[in-house]
Amino acid sequence: MFVDVDGVMIAVSRLGQGAPVVCLSAIGHGSRDFELLAARLKHRVELICVDWPGHGRSGAAVQPPNAPAYAELLCKLLPALGVKRPILVGNSIGGAAAILYAAKSPVRGLVLCDSGGLVEVTGAVRWITRAFAAFFRAGERGAVWFDGAYAFYYRMLVLPSTAARAQRRRVVAAGREMAGQLRQAWESFGRPEADIRATAQALNVPIWVAWARSDRVIPLSFCRPAISGLRNAVLTTFAGGHSPFLEDPDAFAEGFIDLVDTLDQRDRVSPAA
Repeated sequence: MFVDVDGVMIAVSRLGQGAPVVCLSAIGHGSRDFELLAARLKHRVELICVDWPGHGRSGAAVQPPNAPAYAELLCKLLPALGVKRPILVGNSIGGAAAILYAAKSPVRGLVLCDSGGLVEVTGAVRWITRAFAAFFRAGERGAVWFDGAYAFYYRMLVLPSTAARAQRRRVVAAGREMAGQLRQAWESFGRPEADIRATAQALNVPIWVAWARSDRVIPLSFCRPAISGLRNAVLTTFAGGHSPFLEDPDAFAEGFIDLVDTLDQRDRVSPAA
């Protein structure tokens, strides 16, 4: 289905039945990241998977991609879908958008998968983001080496797991097309406002931090200090490079069902207003 949000047709896939779970992907990815998870959970929850503007089946983006813009999109999209108090599963920039959304709107819980926004934007971080932005700028201008380098980057660093092979191929195939948005997103990651640690630590909702152990894009060690300051948070690590629900789907689904059981029990004791 499609929903018009400020003139952009946003593609949404709704799979399964039950409590709403809104799935938010990393930059350059899309709703198909969550197909393996949906196959394991559709009997228990409804997965509502969003393609960001300019991603997947959604219409072209009209503004640069960044976490605050995506959070504002969710504030308009989810009411249009009739979704209230969802569980949000956010990966990378999707995790940062989930944090910002939860600061404004009620949620049952957050699942932060290798989330952005949980590190201080230091000089070293700005250097890294500029380097990535330069890499993707080369893809924008059509550098002949970009396709091979992008494929290597994804195979070795981002989604190395066998379970992610099919989706990795799709993401890599769209690399040149997505290079402009990837460049703009990485530029946004180096700005002071990308640091949303205080916002995350002010949230008073159940948070499951689910991290891929081999992440070299957002290493867990960089984010541990911020994670330790989250209220109501539990940390679990999984096999994989950046997207644990895609790379270690069986273990992730098992942990997610445990989370839903815990939230159901919590709601029975203290029903939401």
